[in-house]
Amino acid sequence: MILASQLTSGMTIMMAKKPYRVESAVKVTAQKANPFVKVKLRHLVSEETVEKNFRLTQELEEVALEEHRLEYLYPEDDGHVFLDVGTLDVMKVLKDVIGGKVHYLKEGIEVKGSCFGPTIFAVDLPQFLELMVSSVETKEEAGRQSGGVRIAVLETGARLEVPPFIDVGDVIKVDTRLEEYIQRV
Repeated sequence: MILASQLTSGMTIMMAKKPYRVESAVKVTAQKANPFVKVKLRHLVSEETVEKNFRLTQELEEVALEEHRLEYLYPEDDGHVFLDVGTLDVMKVLKDVIGGKVHYLKEGIEVKGSCFGPTIFAVDLPQFLELMVSSVETKEEAGRQSGGVRIAVLETGARLEVPPFIDVGDVIKVDTRLEEYIQRV
């Protein structure tokens, strides 16, 4: 247990039996009211953001998340199957947890999974991945756009802007956090 006055960004707490990551915590003091801590929280599964006020002396349950190295195997029904590299256990991660990151998953990619008990709450991709271009728009379609860029579809299904010299079969380096083309490999 920790006091609300000890909350800092990045901590994980349990509130109403649900895990939340602290996005920000600010101590507020008013002349005619008791001081309190205004906290912005993000639910680890739904990514929903909530703001709460806590008394400075209010006790909260801090949660220690475990980090696991996971290797992506394949999609399955309502989720994706990963292999825990450390324990060799097979783990299923729900589609809601993966979210838009699904466009950068391919067999064999290692990710970092944040777990609480047997449940994975977050998956972090490597910042850079090398992926093959499976299709690009034709030169005529690209000519109608400004900036001399084309849209490429990668082997994982991700769509992003690439320079006009990129073609089908090229392997490119992609920044998964910014969802941007970096360079041809």
